[in-house]
Amino acid sequence: MLDFITTPLTYGFMQRGLLAALLVGVICAVIGCYIVLRSMAFLGDAMAHAILPGVAVAYMVNGNLLAGGLVASIAVALGIGFFSRGGAIKEDTAIGIIFSAALSLGVALISSMQSYASDLTHIMFGNLLGVSSGDLVLTAVLGIVILLAIFLLYKEFMVVSFDPVLASTLHYPVNLLQNLMLVLIAVTIVISLQTVGVGLVTALLITPAATAQLLTRRLPAMMMVSAACGAFSAVAGLYLSYYVNIASGSAIVLICTLLFILAFLFSPRRGLVIRFFRKS
Repeated sequence: MLDFITTPLTYGFMQRGLLAALLVGVICAVIGCYIVLRSMAFLGDAMAHAILPGVAVAYMVNGNLLAGGLVASIAVALGIGFFSRGGAIKEDTAIGIIFSAALSLGVALISSMQSYASDLTHIMFGNLLGVSSGDLVLTAVLGIVILLAIFLLYKEFMVVSFDPVLASTLHYPVNLLQNLMLVLIAVTIVISLQTVGVGLVTALLITPAATAQLLTRRLPAMMMVSAACGAFSAVAGLYLSYYVNIASGSAIVLICTLLFILAFLFSPRRGLVIRFFRKS
């Protein structure tokens, strides 16, 4: 058993990959609680795909792909906040409009390139084992900023998420807080690209939080359980990918999904199997 645990960690790329997966798993799981509570699962998927124009432009000018994605994601987040400001249109409608436009622009830019498949594949599907020391430092710094913002503004974010009308009554800057939340989600998505890619980042945002929601009643407990699910999925998924020889991002998401299914079936309060035996 000891060899099973230590053998993969003899490689430097596995050590960096494990740390990156842990960071991303916890960060996505914590901020994902707000997405789940606001019933905005579409938000994560839309914002993940909407960064493609920034990635494409960065690739065309030989720039940093993650930096390009970060700029695009923040622009998309602020655009969503701008169009949904004041209730002129609903937030999910603004997400749909900007998501479609940004995705179309990204596809148009990528399709104009002569050769892009090998260079942009890791953006779509992740490349956890290719994480460099610089990537790891960037992920850690941005992750600390995100978690610190959530900690400092916990009460404000909670009120805005559950009752925006009450937040306005308490004279909270609702629009500013909502825009800040969108920016934090956007940054979280960008730092997750190296780990699971655009295609799977939504799962890391939604699935651990949904699992925790089945097991807890209060937001602080939900965040802790969600973070634990994200961290466990990151470690177990990385080991699964090493020993079974499958993509690490996919393995992490599959472990996340397995935890959700177990919670859905056996949660003490809401589990399908538990409720069945209570009725019988």
